[in-house]
Amino acid sequence: MDHSRVYQMSFSSVYPHYITKAEKKGRTKEDVDTIIFWLTGYDAKALNKILQNKTNFETFFNQAPQINPNIDKIKGLICGYRVEDIKEPLMQQIRFLDKLIDELTRGKAMDKILRS
Repeated sequence: MDHSRVYQMSFSSVYPHYITKAEKKGRTKEDVDTIIFWLTGYDAKALNKILQNKTNFETFFNQAPQINPNIDKIKGLICGYRVEDIKEPLMQQIRFLDKLIDELTRGKAMDKILRS
């Protein structure tokens, strides 16, 4: 399956949807940002720059300061796929982020989402 269109989508085009989804379930933009920072090692300043520059998903993950070493603890289904079984590393990272946002909107405690 060719995922190149997903990889070239700007992160800033999806980010507001993460926030809207979270806020509809009583969570906050700060919660979404916490997940992004945990997963990628970015901070608020770097995330702002990514959003302003319309950085695509491929660059977003490839230039992440530090993909969290606990990423392998993220398990489960997202969009009908087991995230731990996705073979393409970049698509797996994108789905890991989707999975964490999904857990947030389902009311899971932040320490559980962040695999603390």
